[in-house]
Amino acid sequence: MRVSTVAAFGFAVNAGLSGTAWADKLSVEGDVLIYDTNLAALSQDQEILATDLPRFKTLLRENPDIKTLRLNSPGGIVWVGEEMAHIVEDYELDTVAGGECSSTCVLVFLAGQERQMTRGSKIGFHQTNWNPSSVESYYNNRKDDNGWQTPFDFDSWMYQDTQTEVYLGLTNLVERGVDAAFAIETIRSNVDVWFPSRKELVAAGVLRDAP
Repeated sequence: MRVSTVAAFGFAVNAGLSGTAWADKLSVEGDVLIYDTNLAALSQDQEILATDLPRFKTLLRENPDIKTLRLNSPGGIVWVGEEMAHIVEDYELDTVAGGECSSTCVLVFLAGQERQMTRGSKIGFHQTNWNPSSVESYYNNRKDDNGWQTPFDFDSWMYQDTQTEVYLGLTNLVERGVDAAFAIETIRSNVDVWFPSRKELVAAGVLRDAP
């Protein structure tokens, strides 16, 4: 498990997920699959969660005419976003940001063939982070399996792992047609989410028509 899988682009993994966390978050309108995590009834479910994946897959299988995925989410668990991105690519869907698509949501958005953003919406980027309590829990739970004799051994591993995560994250952006210089800018701030203008997003290749 890599650092960002736990950090989830700044959104902590919720250990107490409800069994119906996907309820209200996923719906179909015509040929559009809507994934709006803000519609979840419970605040802890208002992000991209593993419990959303089965419903996400089922709706696509049951609705073969779906052509577009419309996204509205502040982010969530990274590996879930990566899996959803793979599915979006496999189904050759277009993606639309309608509202806010930030953090892990961007991974899913960038998997679209055509990538559009509705007027008044925004797409946000920021560095990954890992809060101290989660770091401590990860170390305590995995130190024996990984042979970490001291926290310094863990620090050394995390230093290398973080560099790998940064590399993979930037590579993912560039492989999806995002300008390399822009990709570097997406990790410039660890505090604030960066919401580029529409003009910047178009110029960088984040928003695009299908090739």
